[in-house]
Amino acid sequence: QVQLVESGGGLVQPGGSLRLSCTASGKSLDYHAIGWFRQAPGKEREGVACIHHSDGRTQYGDFVKGRFTVSRDNAANTAWLQMDSLEPEDPGVYYCAAVWGMATLKPSLYDHWGQGTQVTVSS
Repeated sequence: QVQLVESGGGLVQPGGSLRLSCTASGKSLDYHAIGWFRQAPGKEREGVACIHHSDGRTQYGDFVKGRFTVSRDNAANTAWLQMDSLEPEDPGVYYCAAVWGMATLKPSLYDHWGQGTQVTVSS
């Protein structure tokens, strides 16, 4: 069983940056795709970014527009989401998730989830 823990959330001003971390324990992340998702109050959970387990191919939600970068270190069992140029529309609880096989931005296809970390963007 893969257990995921996110960290790095917080309060940032518009235009600022945050770097979220996702650390796995219990089982290796080898062969697992990693996805980052977010959920704002009253809204559905949406895909932010995902990264394949082997070749590092990435995919981003349309709203990212080049502002975020997802990365991973399989040896360290850790993934990151670097978020730059944060906007007032970006706040929410950010989750990392893992699934055996292909990366996707569909949250329903992931079976291991972290507890989430809060991101707030405010001046």
